[in-house]
Amino acid sequence: MQKMRYFALSFVLFLSYFGVAQNKTKLDSLAIPAAKFRGIGPSFMTGRIADVVIDPADENHWYVGVASGGVWETKNAGVTFQPIFDNQKVYSIGCITLDLNSRNLWVGSGENVGGRHISFGDGIYLSKDGGKTWKNMGLKESNHISKIVVHPTNPDIVWVAAQGPLWSEGGQRGVYKTTDGGKKWKQVLGDNEWMGATELVIDPRNPDVLYAATWQRHRTVAAYMGGGPKSGLHKTTDGGKTWQKLKTGLPGGNMGKIGLALSPQNPDVLYAAIELNLKKGGFYRSADRGMSWTKKSDIISGGTGPHYYQELWASPHQFDRVYFANNYMKVTNNGGASFQNLGKAHKHVDNHAMAFKASDPDYLMVGTDGGLYESFDLASTWRHLGNMPITQFYKLAVDDAKPFYNIYGGTQDNNTQGGKSRTDKVSGISTSDWKVILGGD
Repeated sequence: MQKMRYFALSFVLFLSYFGVAQNKTKLDSLAIPAAKFRGIGPSFMTGRIADVVIDPADENHWYVGVASGGVWETKNAGVTFQPIFDNQKVYSIGCITLDLNSRNLWVGSGENVGGRHISFGDGIYLSKDGGKTWKNMGLKESNHISKIVVHPTNPDIVWVAAQGPLWSEGGQRGVYKTTDGGKKWKQVLGDNEWMGATELVIDPRNPDVLYAATWQRHRTVAAYMGGGPKSGLHKTTDGGKTWQKLKTGLPGGNMGKIGLALSPQNPDVLYAAIELNLKKGGFYRSADRGMSWTKKSDIISGGTGPHYYQELWASPHQFDRVYFANNYMKVTNNGGASFQNLGKAHKHVDNHAMAFKASDPDYLMVGTDGGLYESFDLASTWRHLGNMPITQFYKLAVDDAKPFYNIYGGTQDNNTQGGKSRTDKVSGISTSDWKVILGGD
């Protein structure tokens, strides 16, 4: 059996080389019955979540954007999930926006963090039938899209915050706007070198008023430049035609990644988490629509650094309660004057996404490196939704066990896992057939 496996792998590699070298065909166009893929798991740890949307019209209906696994949908509050993005050319997701009026579903491809282990996208996608079909609407050189904002009454007007390429200059970066549903895009903030955008919020009272956070950053194999003079906070009052850089009360120096949120209870109030000169910075609050700011604390995302976290979410249920993405999620109930760790019992660390339910002030949903979690008691306890097969494997190996060999793999932030390649059970390979071999990545 071992020789047959190695022969099949060698045959596949030979065909791949032959197709490329002779420039006649591609491996993915060949019919190789011996290399047909089948799912074997695992799904007991899942993987990194980039964004999640709870449909306000039906709170049992969610869309989940996966860092390295496309878009998934559930219509029964997570009992089952279905992949709805698998036929597209990219698998890395940065953000999802559901327009409640038109029911248009927008997806920004390319994960919106600055880590070494992330993948890129090829622009923005639109589905007008709930994810059954998709169309790429451009911005193909944006690489990493952070936020999509749709005009509240005109679905053809859309703004996009694009970070741009991580490993090189250029591309499409900054804030882009379309007025014809994505047929044409215009850069309204940013440049063609290093100045991208990582956050974008809109005033619910006036759709011409938007706030953006720009991010100047560049990663190489040997180094990471996480900030620069073009990082900052900006405001427009004419839908993006002109922008004012906000300065009063904000720190000087080179800012890095900035988290930005607007209060649902009082849209005059904004919150910003600002990285400053590497791993310094703080939490700032404005009570006058961004025209002046007050520093409330020195908090900054820890772990691997602000480039991996730093997002903010203002609670729709309590004024001045703000959640702060970090390796351990934090929360303030007084506008940033003090922060506490959110309840984390039996929950994975490294937080990247959050959603709320209008019907339940005690409900929280959080997306982490270890998958999707929900709480019904404001984080006292958590339920892990472990039924999405989206674990990120770095490398695989097999053993010589008989009658069925085992497969082992190191995963991103979810330990080293091992499981069976086959089973004689009628029910097939199950979660119980997988186990943790070693801890860490």
